[in-house]
Amino acid sequence: MAYYSDDLIEQVRMSNDIVDVISGYVSLKKKGSNHMGLCPFHNEKSPSFSVSQSKQLYHCFGCGASGNVFSFLMEYEKYTFPEAVEALAERAGITLPKVERTKEERQKEDTRTKIYEVNKEAATYFYMLLRSEQGKTALSYLTNRELTEETMKKFGLGYSAQYSNDLYQYLRKKGYSDSLLAQAGLITVDERRGGQDKFWNRVMFPIMDQRGKVIAFGGRVMGDGKPKYLNSPETMIFDKSRNLYGLNFARSSKREGIILCEGYMDVIALHQAGFDNAVASLGTAFTPGHANLVKRFAKTAYLSFDSDEAGIKAALRTIPIMTQTGVHCKIIHMDPYKDPDEFIKALGKEEYEKRIEQAENSFLFEVRMKERAYNMQDPDEKNDFYREAATMLLRFTQEIERNSYIHAVAQQYHLSDKELTDLVRQQSAKGAGMELRRPLKTGVQSKKKVDGLKEAQKLLLTWMIEEERLFDVLKPYLGPDEFTEELYRKVAGMLYEQKAEGHVRPADIVSHFQNEEEQRQIGELFHTELTAVESKEDRQKALKELVIKIKKGNIDQMSTGEQSADMNNLMEIIKKEQELEQLKNITIQL
Repeated sequence: MAYYSDDLIEQVRMSNDIVDVISGYVSLKKKGSNHMGLCPFHNEKSPSFSVSQSKQLYHCFGCGASGNVFSFLMEYEKYTFPEAVEALAERAGITLPKVERTKEERQKEDTRTKIYEVNKEAATYFYMLLRSEQGKTALSYLTNRELTEETMKKFGLGYSAQYSNDLYQYLRKKGYSDSLLAQAGLITVDERRGGQDKFWNRVMFPIMDQRGKVIAFGGRVMGDGKPKYLNSPETMIFDKSRNLYGLNFARSSKREGIILCEGYMDVIALHQAGFDNAVASLGTAFTPGHANLVKRFAKTAYLSFDSDEAGIKAALRTIPIMTQTGVHCKIIHMDPYKDPDEFIKALGKEEYEKRIEQAENSFLFEVRMKERAYNMQDPDEKNDFYREAATMLLRFTQEIERNSYIHAVAQQYHLSDKELTDLVRQQSAKGAGMELRRPLKTGVQSKKKVDGLKEAQKLLLTWMIEEERLFDVLKPYLGPDEFTEELYRKVAGMLYEQKAEGHVRPADIVSHFQNEEEQRQIGELFHTELTAVESKEDRQKALKELVIKIKKGNIDQMSTGEQSADMNNLMEIIKKEQELEQLKNITIQL
């Protein structure tokens, strides 16, 4: 590595169990030899994110995200490789030596530092403008919303001027380049008009990360302009799906749980009223990334969305994401008012506190919302609703939990526990039919048909790290140089070297590649899905087929390369063809 020795990097990696680290971000459940959870890198309803404790690697079978513990922090926290090493070293109590960074890494780190710096400069300028003559209208808007000066200061509220290049001119005079301002998401560059501010004539809401650093902005237009609310684009330091507005304050709140709102003003109003555990997503739909963030700081989320249809739909979308991540969800009802801001202005914080205490269980809320689609005065529709509710109850896989919810739903709809339990069993029976898969004929196969040389190499390498004894079995027949994919050839060489030293350590190999795409490919390579069968003969046959395919691919590559006419190359091809023919007539013994 460019900075730290391989031995030190390996020490840091081995001191941070990947399951322990990722469990801080993702709710994982043991399934077979691996741990499964909802992928934090894309939206999904069924867990496809696998973490292997034995391999110390993760892989998502949905989006392809893969790697080791360093890769995870680089992808999730947007760290550089050295930053990931440093964070994990600190976690493990390992002191790192001071080292020189490469030019490329220094440039990347410098750019990140400067984006933080220019965002802080912009926030300071917006803050000053709000309190100037130009910001009178915006300041009046905020005071009319009953925000105190103390609250406005706490959240760093500001104003962007009416002129479309005001901030641009200010920051240029400070010495910041067009390129940096564009990378920070503060300007757009127009060939004809030059630099143009992203925000103008808006109340400005600085968005801060968990450490309180300004990473982006939200702006509320003054007047009738569109869009009403505008957020910064994503940058090197800002990912909408992994940040929550107000979390820099809420994370240290002494209150129980996290209150999740829909907008900046709701969060600010709640904090001003003393509910300093309120947060909001940043102009985007709620994601598993947000849920995992909540889970790091609270076991319970109180949804305080608008009481209109749009708010109800948002709550129904958010609940399964929360519950699948392992966060308990409750619904705060604010009727007859639309949102927390209106509610507190009308009834006060004491009444809102009562609504928190009376918050509805999220599942019972879902059932109640489902009821609205049925005419409960009509016997047929009423029975259809009961069947729907019974189907919903099937999502609880643990009997004791399911029985608790059966009791609660039965009470709410004047049924006996037995009646609803019988209906749940009926709905379960209806959906129980599953197509049985035929056993595979070969010992190791991907879920996809092995129809390519690349796939064959992936399968064999995965199989080899799953069963280390294969290195000795294959040594007479296949060398690392016979893998045709350059990346796989490098990986195979490293694995053979590790095996010669004792045991293979696939997670260590990932650390040798700083390119994120290469890390992803290697992680994916080591997670090729294998399906084993008991028959030793089938396993031997499958292994032989893979070796033959790879050796033949290597010969074909040598025959078509630039050196194909070279005499030494021709002799090597003849030798390999003879080995291949001999291999076809023997059995590889397992």
